[in-house]
Amino acid sequence: MTEILTPRLLLRRWTEDDLAPMAEINADPEVMRWIGDGSVRDLEQTAEDIERWEEEWDEEGFGLFAVELLASGELAGFAGLSVPDFLPEVLPDIEIAWRLGRPFWGQGYASEAAHAVLEFALQDRGLDRVVSICRAGNTASENVMRKLGMTPERETVHPEYGYPLRVHAIDLTEYSG
Repeated sequence: MTEILTPRLLLRRWTEDDLAPMAEINADPEVMRWIGDGSVRDLEQTAEDIERWEEEWDEEGFGLFAVELLASGELAGFAGLSVPDFLPEVLPDIEIAWRLGRPFWGQGYASEAAHAVLEFALQDRGLDRVVSICRAGNTASENVMRKLGMTPERETVHPEYGYPLRVHAIDLTEYSG
């Protein structure tokens, strides 16, 4: 299944029409302050990101979904599963991740999308555990993790940038949605 319908969202594969709105999300310093080194990403970098996300779908059988609002058809951002290559110490765990544009914050969309992704991970992909990784201090993402039933598992340091990270995990065999 590469489309998931929730009450307010459509999680789906990426299209060409998603490039400009995702690039706009990636160009917002507030959105990107918790990602990587905190740098914004331009149109070309976003195109490379989307291409890489689609390749992960083809190689792994999962990936990051484009998150579209059903009411308006707007691209809100992404939510999905990925291999967290940037943090080898958690491998072979799979990460659940999300990134939404600022106009979509504070409305429960990240939690709604992430809940659907957890069900996808368990029911469609047979994963028995997922992790979520965030920079220490990113309380908004940690709130979503808590709502998903994830618990803090460890603190570590980003291998490239040196800032503290928090790893949360959930055993999907105990997940009840």
